[in-house]
Amino acid sequence: MIDGSMQTYALTLDKFLSHAAKWHPGAEVVSAGAEGRVRRIGYAALRERALRVSGALAALGIAKGDRVATLAWNTQGHVEAWYGIMGMGAICHTLNPRLTPAQLGSMLAQSEASVLLASPDLLPLAQDAVRNLGTVRHILLLDTAEGEGAIEPLVAAAPADAVWGDFDETSPSGLCFTSGSTGAPKGVTYTHRGCFLHTMRQLQADVLGITARDAVMPVVPMFHANAWGIPFTAPAVGAKLVLPGRHSDGAHLARLIRAEGVTAAVGVPTVWLGLVEHLEAEGGEVPTLERILVGGSSMPPALMDRIERCLGVEVQTSWGMTELSPLGTAALPGDSARRPSLSGRPAMGIDLLLTDAEGRALPEQRGAEGHLRVRGGSVVERYFGQAQPATDAEGWFDTGDLARIDGAGNLVITGRAKDLIKSGGEWINPAEI
Repeated sequence: MIDGSMQTYALTLDKFLSHAAKWHPGAEVVSAGAEGRVRRIGYAALRERALRVSGALAALGIAKGDRVATLAWNTQGHVEAWYGIMGMGAICHTLNPRLTPAQLGSMLAQSEASVLLASPDLLPLAQDAVRNLGTVRHILLLDTAEGEGAIEPLVAAAPADAVWGDFDETSPSGLCFTSGSTGAPKGVTYTHRGCFLHTMRQLQADVLGITARDAVMPVVPMFHANAWGIPFTAPAVGAKLVLPGRHSDGAHLARLIRAEGVTAAVGVPTVWLGLVEHLEAEGGEVPTLERILVGGSSMPPALMDRIERCLGVEVQTSWGMTELSPLGTAALPGDSARRPSLSGRPAMGIDLLLTDAEGRALPEQRGAEGHLRVRGGSVVERYFGQAQPATDAEGWFDTGDLARIDGAGNLVITGRAKDLIKSGGEWINPAEI
């Protein structure tokens, strides 16, 4: 007897843009520049340009497995670079422009990237970062056709016949260094399969649940944990993708939300506080905006109430880490019991475990405080350049967070394990003092 079988269909990230180009070719990617300028393009045209980016990089000697660095804002050029780099099997090493040249140089030295793609206004920072490095051979400027180093002439001259996805789905797709809040920054290597699964998880109705009817604005930067996956999630369903560029002040975001009909947005709480303060001072509304996914820091209840009241939106809390690609949990949309302290539940594909300080699972997983561990197909196994795994023998990754899980399965982050104080033989969480 011969068993039947299913086709091999590698879970590579280029398939999201290819899907959007074929089935949602006219859905727009809108990129806001300086002085109110807006650049817009459909997914079909964006895919062709990203293919030409692959061709331009190949002409510079980039091949599968090579790392290409980006130092850029949330723009069309950065999205094209992402897909051009990842689609050809190279690795996109995102850099945070808020770091010092020395910090960026250290990360570039570790990644051994030979090409750095930068936003034009970040060229001086890019030059300072590579000044003492012999590895970076080219600095190319995104989103411009003018000046020395502009990528546009190379893209225009390159063929659009690059072969995408011709590699194993477990191949590396990206590299992002952590903030170093618990020591020196560590490199997290994303894989195509991990980010593909993360995207499918994020699209669940109980998580972000966007559709082709949405216009989604990631205010969280693309250099911060994959902009929480939105540049993959939006084309996966053909949603309009609205990129705010460098600026995230309240006036800029208000104009963009109104002009582009943004329905869903993601970012840290301080961004939305800025939008609220602008509208309260200047007047006006953002009537199309329905939902905001927040994460990155805790939100006081008064701030959540203020945002929802002023903007007329639902605030959806979440928790994640760079090491999780990054989403770990999200509050259930429309849940009447939601509150700022609840980070929501994990979607299928990621699991949580509370342990004691020695890594032993707590006998009761609900209601007790413990050390939070996670595992799943989009969770780090080992850090970049490190031989030892970052997980325990059972595959659990120690997040460094302290947490509780309530009776409904909602995660509540209560502090950081490194902040614990030992007194009288007992460990005390400063957050509870």
